[in-house]
Amino acid sequence: MELVQSGMVVGLGTGSTAVFAIRRIGLLLHSGQLRDVVGVPTSAAAEAEARTVGIPLIEPELAREVDLTIDGADEVTPGLDLIKGRGGALLREKVVAQASRREVIVVDQSKLSPRLGTHSPLPVEVLRFGWRSQARFLESLGARVELMSGSGGSPFVTDEGNLVLLCSFGPLAAPADLAQGLAARAGIVEHGLFLGLATDLIVAGPGGIERRVRPTSGKPS
Repeated sequence: MELVQSGMVVGLGTGSTAVFAIRRIGLLLHSGQLRDVVGVPTSAAAEAEARTVGIPLIEPELAREVDLTIDGADEVTPGLDLIKGRGGALLREKVVAQASRREVIVVDQSKLSPRLGTHSPLPVEVLRFGWRSQARFLESLGARVELMSGSGGSPFVTDEGNLVLLCSFGPLAAPADLAQGLAARAGIVEHGLFLGLATDLIVAGPGGIERRVRPTSGKPS
């Protein structure tokens, strides 16, 4: 939260980690320690939480650049590449991440991984129409595919009305190549490979809090 300054446009992540940042921003605005901060929620759930704690929200067209986004991740490599999306908000999360000057990821030590796919399946958001054909396509790439479930065991539906397939590839030798192949497939709306987007990583572990910064100057173009 020390990175958040008055006057900023702040991306509000989704999930059990990011919700603490949302609540803290609301508290600091209420106390006057922060002023003129507006939020960009990455999901309907984040928007509802932000409204509850009194954070003003920017228009959904994102007419302004996002100064800083605070979010979580499912898996993080030493180079700060990520798998995200188990919370079902990967599409909006990536839109906001790509629109942000800084993408700050907060995780506990269990999310650290030597290679993406080692511990977490890859969420892939797909259109409802033809979703089984996307599942077959992903299986042809070597994934074990499972339809993500929501409450009561019914299929999880994203804020945009899509489905999410959880794809277990195992450790990915070439995540950039996989990302390119998924992006080229009609019916795949977005995937949870966040490559070259995180600028800062904050890790909580038994030894305390550690901050890491991407070893390049800012995000790649």
